[in-house]
Amino acid sequence: MTTDTNRFHLSLAKRTIFTLPDAAGVGIECRSGTVWVTLDNDPRDVVLEAGERFEGDSHRRMLVSALEPSCITVSGSRPAALPVHARDQRSPWRLRPHGMSPA
Repeated sequence: MTTDTNRFHLSLAKRTIFTLPDAAGVGIECRSGTVWVTLDNDPRDVVLEAGERFEGDSHRRMLVSALEPSCITVSGSRPAALPVHARDQRSPWRLRPHGMSPA
């Protein structure tokens, strides 16, 4: 993972889910592979392939699921507010491998 103040690059193994607690103003660019982006309570399902980008436009949790080994760039990654429990415990930027496919 590479970081600077406004963006970082992240490699995701197949079936890995990257969770962002607040998607407002956060951009996801797929650099390689294919990812599926969903927002809580949003009917859209966004599939990004290499070279495509999506930007969150509301204060909702965002899930980025790797449909195959993928690399993404996350930009504008400072949420407006973190949930209280997230500030007190582990980092809200979590990677969780799951045994099932999001498709």
